[in-house]
Amino acid sequence: MSTADLSTIRDFLRYAVSHFRASGVVHGHGTTSVIDEAAYIILETLHLPVDDINPWLDAKLTKAERAALGKIITARVKTRKPAAYLLKKTYMHGIPFYVDERVIVPRSYIGEMLMQGTLGPDGIGLYETPAAIGSVLDLCTGSGCLAILAAMTFENAEVDAVDLSRDAIAVARINVKDHGLAERITLRQGDLFRPLADRRYDLIITNPPYVAKAEVKAFPPEYRHEPVMAHLGGDDGFDIVRRILKEAPKHLSEDGVIVCEIGTGRDLLEADFPKLPFIWIDSEESEGEVFALRARDLR
Repeated sequence: MSTADLSTIRDFLRYAVSHFRASGVVHGHGTTSVIDEAAYIILETLHLPVDDINPWLDAKLTKAERAALGKIITARVKTRKPAAYLLKKTYMHGIPFYVDERVIVPRSYIGEMLMQGTLGPDGIGLYETPAAIGSVLDLCTGSGCLAILAAMTFENAEVDAVDLSRDAIAVARINVKDHGLAERITLRQGDLFRPLADRRYDLIITNPPYVAKAEVKAFPPEYRHEPVMAHLGGDDGFDIVRRILKEAPKHLSEDGVIVCEIGTGRDLLEADFPKLPFIWIDSEESEGEVFALRARDLR
């Protein structure tokens, strides 16, 4: 397919959508449709605001711009890499984050819940006010995005962010620095709670690996570009979630809360822990994929 006859952003949007659909590319790394992904790639490549492509649709492109768009659209199809890896950038709720193949492309319903106040007094009331949260732990931090969103949400809080991967911590360090939060976010490399000694937190947030082994083996190419350890949660997907539930009580303050994303395995988790009073938190795009538990209910 050639881009020689394309001249406007509208032309390239149509071309990209057609090319992506014909090639069977898979979405799910920050965009949920072929149109959204094509628009994101075009706007980001042209250094335009990514919130709305419509004002720019009839803008004519320079030769260099047409070449750049043709190159990245072709790369998206040939490599099957998520767009975020090709662009070295993704957004969560309008906030930019650096990403590369050392980390999973960040996407979490917990981010939405933090930014929209779902967990607080105007939502399900897990805390009285944001100011009441003085310490936060982001477990399995990856790129550090949830730790950064937590620091923005809870301005009085000191935030620890832990990941087993040294590569992930290196990427998180870039994002923490870019957002000017190095004095409030401490990055720690290690296995879950082990780097934390006896520290306790008012809020623990975690989006751990929770994908079953068979599902990981069946991943489409886009997901195979991500680190396997960021997805694989054992045979049924819940090995790490079980460890977190077992160890979390020792690291929660008296009135502390843990919020954990687990995908679509609610029934399995409730069967494993029938006595735990899970609080299931829905978002605009999810139902029963994030739970909360209070410290007193885990002890």
